[in-house]
Amino acid sequence: MRNKNKNDREIEVRFLDVNVNIFLKKLKSFQATDLGEALLKEIIFYDMDKTWGDQGKFVRLRKIKKESVLSFKHHQNDVITGTKEIEFKVDNFERAKSFLKNIGLVAVREQEKKRHSFILEGVMIDLDTWPSIPTYIELEGKSRRKIKSVARILGLNWNQAVYENAKIVIEKYYKVPVSSFRYFTFSRIG
Repeated sequence: MRNKNKNDREIEVRFLDVNVNIFLKKLKSFQATDLGEALLKEIIFYDMDKTWGDQGKFVRLRKIKKESVLSFKHHQNDVITGTKEIEFKVDNFERAKSFLKNIGLVAVREQEKKRHSFILEGVMIDLDTWPSIPTYIELEGKSRRKIKSVARILGLNWNQAVYENAKIVIEKYYKVPVSSFRYFTFSRIG
């Protein structure tokens, strides 16, 4: 589970157009703890009328290694604390999927990404690779100040920080219309 403040606010920022090899060397030189790599499989759910997409809301069921996590996210503002996130572990991915469908939520997209995670000074650092777009960096921590400090240590330009959620980043910066896809995986896009 990730860093949240007491109001279930996700505190995160992304940096695009980063040279991954150089960035990995920086992480190693600053002795960031390497948490390893994983393939994340996710199903995104909207309300029955599919109005949540326009409101920045969704439910995500994620499988990472042997762990499954259910999240409600509401991206309200394009600022570092602009997303409300409530998440918890579930012990059975398929049962959770069935539950969500039976309460009337609609699975709108299955998606995958590869993630290589590190921790440096209490900040989670993820190198996220989605199908067909370059890897980008995500920093998540308990405060804006802490994230900004780690970004500075790693040589990331705070003026180039991006606060939009992953869907918007993929569509706006990489011109991939992920909202219109039923599948956004390494084996199937469309």
